[in-house]
Amino acid sequence: MREVEIVGVRVEMPTNQPLVLLREIEGTRYLPIWVGAIEASAIAFAQQGTPAPRPPTHALMATIIEALGDRLTEVRIVDVREGVFFAELAFAGGAVVDARPSDSIALALRTGVRVVCAETVLDAAGFAPTPDEDEEIKKFREFLDHVDPEDFDRPSGEG
Repeated sequence: MREVEIVGVRVEMPTNQPLVLLREIEGTRYLPIWVGAIEASAIAFAQQGTPAPRPPTHALMATIIEALGDRLTEVRIVDVREGVFFAELAFAGGAVVDARPSDSIALALRTGVRVVCAETVLDAAGFAPTPDEDEEIKKFREFLDHVDPEDFDRPSGEG
């Protein structure tokens, strides 16, 4: 397993499909995972530390885990099959739970745990950027500095 950082979320054009971009910490590969708009918003809100008047789903999940006397220790991206990614939530009590990567990433951001990715997933779906792609990634990071999580909730054609 390789530790990855969450670069951020963006809407991929021309499909208007949100994606979360991960980068291996000790390496050069990036891993794009397409997610739904709601999940993209949850990840963006968590990454920016945006407070909510009521607990969003992933904050609620973190509270439930703590109330039950356990804690999340690690999020694992474990497989990709036919373009569908699979993740696991690993808990201090020994439980491992199957989960969607988007929910897992949002929960990891809210609990401060690390995200790791199987080498086979990075080999199958990751990419090492070319110099042109490096420039695109820089633009992506700049975009993240100015995006609001609500931008992912807009119907296509509005923004």
